[in-house]
Amino acid sequence: MAGQARTGHLSGVSIEDDDVEHERRGRRPVASLTDAQRLALLEVQAFLARHKFPPTVQELAEILGVSGASAHAQIGQLVRKGYVKREPRKARGLSVVCEPDDTPLDFVPVPLVGTVVAGRPVLAEENVIGEVLVEGRLTRSGRCFALRVTGDSMVNAGIADRDVIIVRQQPIAESGDIVVALLDDEATVKRLDIRGARIELRPENRHFRPIVVAPDDELRILGKVVAVRRAGEPAGARQETEGYRE
Repeated sequence: MAGQARTGHLSGVSIEDDDVEHERRGRRPVASLTDAQRLALLEVQAFLARHKFPPTVQELAEILGVSGASAHAQIGQLVRKGYVKREPRKARGLSVVCEPDDTPLDFVPVPLVGTVVAGRPVLAEENVIGEVLVEGRLTRSGRCFALRVTGDSMVNAGIADRDVIIVRQQPIAESGDIVVALLDDEATVKRLDIRGARIELRPENRHFRPIVVAPDDELRILGKVVAVRRAGEPAGARQETEGYRE
């Protein structure tokens, strides 16, 4: 099928002001947040702490593993409930004005894989070196595993060196998906690009070149990246690993 790879976009929208709600100064926030809204708020806070400026909607969508429209809607709810303030006509116009309460998210453990080896199941016992806590909703659509990234070839997609990626196991992916692929016995995380009969594994860093998949290459899709956990986050890996290269 065109636009798919077997065995082997993330899209976003910029923050606009045409649907910005006018916050009233001093308004008390609505206490209740959904798990998705709470996670979005925590990710905005983590991004601010790391970069000293807020994320765009596209960056937040990449981090959460959701569409740009979904991230935009979550931000709108956070604004409406008084947790976030948004400046009109600024792509990086978010600021956190209220901390969430201490109600925990529904976290579940997924296996942290140390290495990906050809001919061996990804979740073989000898591959699993720890666990990562992720939001429960991520695991409801399929079995997931985690890998720690080494390298910065995907930095413009919000995946940096030492970050942990959450991967949903699936042998098929759409063009535009960020995937973990096994190409001739070497594992890599890249954006899948399919144009007719031409398949490329594309980095998100202009200093790296795309990997062109030749007709006789053995390409196996191990899964789709559905979320990213920043290095050093509390809900991250319980055990360190050298991971694999991008």
